[in-house]
Amino acid sequence: MIGLLFLAAAPQPDSITVYLVGDSTMSNKEVEAYPETGWGMPFPVFFNSTVTVENHARNGRSTRTFLEEGRWEPIVSNLKEGDYVFVQFAHNDEVPTKEQYTPPKQYQANLRKYVTETRDKGARPVLLTPIARRHFDDQGHLKDTHAQYSELMRQVAKELEVPLIDLDKKSQALLKDLGPEKSVFLYNHLEPGQHPNYQEGIEDNTHFSEYGARRMAELALEGMRELELELTERVVD
Repeated sequence: MIGLLFLAAAPQPDSITVYLVGDSTMSNKEVEAYPETGWGMPFPVFFNSTVTVENHARNGRSTRTFLEEGRWEPIVSNLKEGDYVFVQFAHNDEVPTKEQYTPPKQYQANLRKYVTETRDKGARPVLLTPIARRHFDDQGHLKDTHAQYSELMRQVAKELEVPLIDLDKKSQALLKDLGPEKSVFLYNHLEPGQHPNYQEGIEDNTHFSEYGARRMAELALEGMRELELELTERVVD
């Protein structure tokens, strides 16, 4: 009986929220986009009932447009001590021909804003470099498609002493291990007529299949464990 009373009185960890902030590689997808899947969609299943994952990532957003559209303010307003904010941008920031383009200095300034305002609320920021695009050359060598902006994020992480999950390096390693042929299954590749949402087929080397999204979410989990984040104590075994 004493043992049962002791167990009943044991303190339970506080509930927290993990906010995902990023672009289409992380975002939830509309039904008409399936089987394209953002890695933030399978991510919540890793955690126990003390963790709520809110996926605020949106297609086509950059560090700049996410702020300009007012998507960041509601997150900051709701942050509480102990929460996490996972920030992953660059796919749109880094492309000069896109309207979402963000020059390097502004990109880093925006990352600093996400970090400092998260910390001001007693929450914990985590930066994540962008996941590699599947681009192999004719010799089967993987191209480093995010070299500049991944390094810009690494610099901010070092400067502000922010935990960094280097998904760029991790996903590149996975792609190289699988090679040009097998890595295709990670991304949204479909033959004509294979899926009603893509009657003409698709060869997308940026966005993920359901399987690919799960593998990328597993890389994020691997990074959490390497950093020994408190969040990993809430992962379901």
